[in-house]
Amino acid sequence: MSAAQLQAAGTAPTAPAASAEPGPSRLVRGRDVLASEWTKLRSLRSNRWTLAVAAVVTLALTAVVAQAFAASPDSGKHAAVMDRLATSFLAYAEYLVLPVTVLSVLVFTSEYGSGLIRTTFTAVPRRQAVLAAKVAVTGAAALIVGEILAFACFFLTQAILSGRHGGLSLAHPGALRAVLAAGFVLTACALTGVGAGAIIRHTAGAIAAAMTAVILLAVLCLALPAPWNLRLGRFTLPFAAYADVAAHPPGGLLSPWLSLLVLIAWPAAALFAAAVVLTRRDV
Repeated sequence: MSAAQLQAAGTAPTAPAASAEPGPSRLVRGRDVLASEWTKLRSLRSNRWTLAVAAVVTLALTAVVAQAFAASPDSGKHAAVMDRLATSFLAYAEYLVLPVTVLSVLVFTSEYGSGLIRTTFTAVPRRQAVLAAKVAVTGAAALIVGEILAFACFFLTQAILSGRHGGLSLAHPGALRAVLAAGFVLTACALTGVGAGAIIRHTAGAIAAAMTAVILLAVLCLALPAPWNLRLGRFTLPFAAYADVAAHPPGGLLSPWLSLLVLIAWPAAALFAAAVVLTRRDV
């Protein structure tokens, strides 16, 4: 054999280079992050029990408020303050909005408290993607729960009021808008809570900040002399919510559509600040 043949025979054939498998698409990664956040939200038994208790208490007290309003001999004189439409959502505002806001704060602060946030950010290095997934899951859950209970509170209240003062139907001008707005109010408060939790990280401080945005600022505005109480208060969440759920809101408040922009602006500002803070600090 020639030297060339010997060299060729002793040379091992080179294996073809393995082609690199493409990673999962961005759509698949986004779906996985959403699935992870949904699993975290629904797997906590405390979340389900808190929502169940809040829903039962809200419906029970809605019936009490409606019955008290129906039994009042001069309730018709107070239509400018508490009309038949806004009466549907008085218990809703106190006994559903507040617990849902607190649960939304815990979406971030519970992970910071347990250290799970490090695992989350290791699995999903893009922190804004984590924020977006938590916002999507929490906002969707709050919107579904809010709309279901808003319709339930409306129909329950109007059924009670129909015996004496004449209940309203969804066909009444502004009724459907008010019910849909009530469900959105819960979503706005929940997302404000998510933003507060992401910014502050500590549960107590984040709950205090969220409660300040959701209710305390409006209470402080009520203590101001007229007309400053309405001039400043109409830019708070409770005043804007009342303008959207009342058939005859008092003068000085913004229109329902401008009030809706206020409801959007609060969670948008909180989540924008959260996105900035999450990308600028270590954990």
